[in-house]
Amino acid sequence: MKKNNIVLVGGGSTWTPGILKAMTTHLDAFALNRIVLYDVDEKRQEVIGEFAKILFKEEAPEVELIYTTDKEVAYKDVDFVFCQMRTGGFAMREKDEKIPLSLGVIGQETCGPGGFAYGLRSIRDMEEMVKDVRRLSPDAWILNYTNPAAIVALALDKLFPEENRILNICDQPVNLLRSFASLIDEDVNNLESVYFGLNHFGWFTEIYDETGKDRAPEIKEIVLNGGFRPVDAEQRDQSWLETYAMVEDMLVDFPEYLPNTYLQYYLYPEYKLSKLDPEWTRTDEVRIGREQKVFQECRRIVENGTAKDSKVVHNDAHGDMMVEVAASIANNLRKTFVVMVRNNGIVANLPADSMVEVAASLGKNGPAPYAVGNIGTFYKGLIENQYAFERLTVEAYMEGSYTKALQALTLNRTVVDAKKARKVLDALIEANKEYWPELK
Repeated sequence: MKKNNIVLVGGGSTWTPGILKAMTTHLDAFALNRIVLYDVDEKRQEVIGEFAKILFKEEAPEVELIYTTDKEVAYKDVDFVFCQMRTGGFAMREKDEKIPLSLGVIGQETCGPGGFAYGLRSIRDMEEMVKDVRRLSPDAWILNYTNPAAIVALALDKLFPEENRILNICDQPVNLLRSFASLIDEDVNNLESVYFGLNHFGWFTEIYDETGKDRAPEIKEIVLNGGFRPVDAEQRDQSWLETYAMVEDMLVDFPEYLPNTYLQYYLYPEYKLSKLDPEWTRTDEVRIGREQKVFQECRRIVENGTAKDSKVVHNDAHGDMMVEVAASIANNLRKTFVVMVRNNGIVANLPADSMVEVAASLGKNGPAPYAVGNIGTFYKGLIENQYAFERLTVEAYMEGSYTKALQALTLNRTVVDAKKARKVLDALIEANKEYWPELK
């Protein structure tokens, strides 16, 4: 088995320890030669990087591990790029959430105006990253987990239409699948799902077990009679527990398919707005929760010189999925994952150039998506509206168009009112002067 060279972009992220732990436990499936952690924030990178050195010294000493803020070092001679950058950091995420809320509109990291703002910031850095990687590692696979993945995926497809080694992927479908599996006492690895939509905007239609039986009807009944919680509920903040609980509400109203949790913002925008606090958002929760806990634990591990006693640093669905996706490509395993791909008829009655999220097998030649066929009028209408928002957002970036930015926000189901859209857009332009192209 070939030993791979990896760069993890956004190496100072709180998700990095879990990804690294997953790498150490999946070495039999995904062999490693060198790991580079790369981040533009030197202080964050150093804390995670020093922890990483201890982890790999204890669990995989044969693997070279370095961390850097130099992209010339980071992207040189790599086989895989795991990308999870956050342009603007938590300071800008806070603005993404609180500015819309202050103007009477949902403020959320990837949905609505917050996702719009984050997307316009992310595109520039993602474009630069792809160009840098292709200059230093022409054949590397770029596995992108950067949010908002729907907007980023569409932008990269427009900017690099001939690329066939960029794969955009999100962990929420597998997080949901793990939680569904726990409800029916099944191993998630024995389940195969049928899924369609856009990123953070999709539905599971069937979930098959090893015998070929569709377990989706059973899962729906369990949720409708007992609610829904994530399988790792004890590790989740309160906002995530509330998010998963909304699956029951969505099934009561729309029982045909199992929904992605993010659909709650689009189906119930007024209700969700009434539950959000403009002074205390998810960013605040993460800062005093996951952010603080992970960095404190990494500092403790560095001080003690061992990670063996850590109860905080462990495999999670996010890390496992990232490694398993890379292993399936590197070793031509052709395992099934839910990924984002150019539609081209996969969902027959959606635009060909939309970036749909569907099940696909992954091998050395990338994703081979499974056809979905035609979808119903309700889902088609919702998706076409959301895709129009995403496409106008990308075009606003590429053309520097204020009009298209305003059109995008006006279309979004969390806004819908053009006067609100203009107020939010103008406030976000002011907040993002350092990051956005000028919109005229």
